[in-house]
Amino acid sequence: MNLTASPNSTDTHTELFTSATADIGAAHDDNTLDINSQQTIDPNTLILAEALTDATIAWRIHNCKVSEKIVTQDKLLPFLYHYDSLDDTIKQTHPLTPELLAQFNTPMTASTAAKLIGIDAELIPCPWHVKIIGSLVVFSEALQLAVRLHWTNTGKDAQQIYTKIEADAIAAALKHWQFFGRIDVLYKNDKQPLISIDEQGVSDQPILKIDANANYQLLPASHALTIIAKIEADKEQLPWFETAILERIE
Repeated sequence: MNLTASPNSTDTHTELFTSATADIGAAHDDNTLDINSQQTIDPNTLILAEALTDATIAWRIHNCKVSEKIVTQDKLLPFLYHYDSLDDTIKQTHPLTPELLAQFNTPMTASTAAKLIGIDAELIPCPWHVKIIGSLVVFSEALQLAVRLHWTNTGKDAQQIYTKIEADAIAAALKHWQFFGRIDVLYKNDKQPLISIDEQGVSDQPILKIDANANYQLLPASHALTIIAKIEADKEQLPWFETAILERIE
């Protein structure tokens, strides 16, 4: 990827920096960092979280891929899940007994649960268990900035989707996709400073300077959480992420 600098980005990102300064300074009483106390920050500084959620920047997606994909109906579920999925009329004719209550947390298949209840196995819906994990790189040629993010459909071991068709289960699961985990930054522009701000003020480095480097740099966890929270909050205004993910799954 050949990232080149753009002379037209200065004004936009000075405004971003000014806005972020005001927001963080106002939150100083809540134990967050007062950026105005820092004397060495260049007013031309690019703030990573603000830049990534700036829809006026020509962001592009590269190397969107799936690293793990589980779509199965074979996983075991606690008896409680199977019983709760039954139609109310079936529950009325087959109420819970002490024997069934004793099995509430026992993992089992839908067919095993049906035998315990005393009904036909076809009366218990068998969900799809969906877990998809992937990554993508969002980059700007003008800023010479690339950021590797990770995404998934759920933070749980798997998401249960009750539908007959596998493709429908995947589509339903991806309606709830989210970013998570580590963030790696590749910055090749030594003309404009780049920083990350830990807005919660829990990091030993509330303002992290990201130097220009030919290799990806791993962000500290607290900074990654700040950036993920910002992107998630603005995700509807950043459609290129979802477009890339859905195209990759298809």
